[in-house]
Amino acid sequence: MADALVARWRLPRWERDGNARATGGQIPAGRVHLMKPQTYMNLSGRVLRDLRAPSPEFQFTDLLILVDDFALPLGSYRLRTTGSAGGHNGLKSVEEALGTKNYPRLRIGIGPKPAGADQSDWVTDQMPADDRKVVDALMPEMCDVVEKWVSGQ
Repeated sequence: MADALVARWRLPRWERDGNARATGGQIPAGRVHLMKPQTYMNLSGRVLRDLRAPSPEFQFTDLLILVDDFALPLGSYRLRTTGSAGGHNGLKSVEEALGTKNYPRLRIGIGPKPAGADQSDWVTDQMPADDRKVVDALMPEMCDVVEKWVSGQ
């Protein structure tokens, strides 16, 4: 998803930034900064904690978390402004780093996990080609959703 936004907005290439790869720039809706954690998903909140470390009172005012989620059906997505992690370990890590459940997140459906598949293998293995086509076909619509969110619509 983040790569699709970078391509759409013609942002500079990703560069290493601590525990993440980052890019950003000016888009019609305003200035954006995108980060892709380079940690395991379960530790993705570490990137946010690292950003806050110099100034612990710093608050993220315009933060949108993008995650894949095998609890949602393939080809679906859900944007929420608040809520629980719903068993998603990456979101649990984000909640811990932020100290709140009140942050917007866009969950992208990649499920269900095949019966008998190991959860950690399923989320770290290459996505099956047919599944990738479904998710790729949804990218323009999800990019539109993110653009509307960035512009405050």
